[in-house]
Amino acid sequence: MKNYIKIARPDHWVKNAFILPGVAIAMLLTDEPLDGGFILRLIAGFFATCFIASANYVINEWLDAEFDRFHPTKKYRPVVSENMKFSCVMVEYAVCIVVGVLLSLLVNRYFLYMELWLLIMGVLYNVKPIRTKDLPYIDVLSESINNMIRLLLGWFIVTTQLIPPSSVLIGYWFGGAFLMATKRFAEYRMIGDPSQAGLYRKSFKHYSEISLLISAFFYALCSTFFIGIFMIKYRIEYLLAMPFIFGLFCFYLWIAFKPDSAAQKPEKLYREKSLIIYLGVLIVILCVLTFVDIPALSIWTEPWMFETP
Repeated sequence: MKNYIKIARPDHWVKNAFILPGVAIAMLLTDEPLDGGFILRLIAGFFATCFIASANYVINEWLDAEFDRFHPTKKYRPVVSENMKFSCVMVEYAVCIVVGVLLSLLVNRYFLYMELWLLIMGVLYNVKPIRTKDLPYIDVLSESINNMIRLLLGWFIVTTQLIPPSSVLIGYWFGGAFLMATKRFAEYRMIGDPSQAGLYRKSFKHYSEISLLISAFFYALCSTFFIGIFMIKYRIEYLLAMPFIFGLFCFYLWIAFKPDSAAQKPEKLYREKSLIIYLGVLIVILCVLTFVDIPALSIWTEPWMFETP
């Protein structure tokens, strides 16, 4: 039973904190009152996302077993090294889906639609004949779209009257692509052998350290561009935080160069204490800029004239 729980990866549930920015943005941009049911929706929504994500992890572990045996550490995963039964894995997959759907119904139907979308992305990513994780660049973009879905999940916990601006959705998507490409880069460097890396992950046959690094840089540029559009349109004071956001991308890339980097396992990033402190400072800066108006910043978006004598 311990192995079946392990392949659902409950230690990865911390990643579902990515729904919280969706909650925060919805609170910033809408006038929806936070009624007594908000906390219930938030708790139900968080755990619904956890169980749907676990369903995706379960099929990921099972279908990746033949490839994980070529990875230095993943070859010790239970599906690879233990005698696990396909029927039990499928029952676990179904149970995770049912629990996730039932919890989603406690939120609202739009939230449920997003959870089903998250589930479908797991199938597209892992299951043949599509299996997007085997396609270079498509693997990163298809997996990182889950970040955008999580933002939408957080948004629909607060309101169903509107949808988030496309700029922040795309920015969040490309931010996830940066994280995923950086994870690929760290993994590729750790394996250290292109032929071995290709046996572990088919998309690695078409990558190199340079191409992965350049793609991560491209995704970072796209993410900050669209986030900048969002900030200028909805809260121009946030532009003062942009240098710190650029720094966050640089900080994360620096972590990817470390031996056995935590970028390979984002759920372990809490061990990077300096990153957590930096992120905390950035959150404080954003909170301050949420409530402090700086009218002088309007000169960046509005033409102004010299006074004539």
